[in-house]
Amino acid sequence: MGGRMARSLQSAAVTPSSPTDLPSDPPADAPAGDKPTGEAHPLHRRLKSFVKRGGRTTEGQARAYEQFGPRFLLPYRAEALDFAAAFGRQAPTVLEIGFGMGEATAHIAALMPEKNFLCCEVHEPGVGALLKRIGEQQLQNIRICAHDAVDVLDHMLPPASLAGVHVFFPDPWHKTRHNKRRLIQPPFVRKLADRLAPGGYLHCATDWQPYAEQMLEVLSGEPLLRNTAEGYAPKPDYRPLTKFENRGLKLGHGVWDVVFERR
Repeated sequence: MGGRMARSLQSAAVTPSSPTDLPSDPPADAPAGDKPTGEAHPLHRRLKSFVKRGGRTTEGQARAYEQFGPRFLLPYRAEALDFAAAFGRQAPTVLEIGFGMGEATAHIAALMPEKNFLCCEVHEPGVGALLKRIGEQQLQNIRICAHDAVDVLDHMLPPASLAGVHVFFPDPWHKTRHNKRRLIQPPFVRKLADRLAPGGYLHCATDWQPYAEQMLEVLSGEPLLRNTAEGYAPKPDYRPLTKFENRGLKLGHGVWDVVFERR
């Protein structure tokens, strides 16, 4: 999680993007780059779920791919995931979208050995870094799907199958004309809420106040969710301060957590 977190959906990829679908699931052959027309919401068209970003995989990360990939990498398949088969046990499962270099992911998984963590990231060095942490810390409760999380949500995760969702530091798309590219938008949040079991939680975090305000507004507008706090939530103990976040705090930057529960 060093640096930007959920870039698997809006940036930080080294593979071609997969299209994001509508709540109404448009046809597979719909063009990915069409510009919105009329009053259509930008998420009502096929969007790229991430864009290409360069990155070099280190020798250590490459070794981790070879050593731990066969066990901890899950292939994307357009069919419902068998959680017990994937993790070797039945346990509450938390989805993490875009884990960066895996620092926070490994920390949280170690704190919560009773939970399974399904982690989506397409940035190869980040996947290699998390595999390396899995080996170093002997973590057993993480599985990685190196694929667009939107496809994973749509085709691998049945309704009410998740105990939680983490979306930490998604790309804020600072420029106003790019705000429509932000991940946390009503159609996507509806997908997440639908996959949460009753009592499950959705935890978003950002260091960009305008995005925090958008997150709070969008999640508050989703009827399947309720806020666990009066506005922004205190930082849950399980979410560690990363080097990136500590650096920002020292510079006077704020960090906002938003935690909602499935009704």
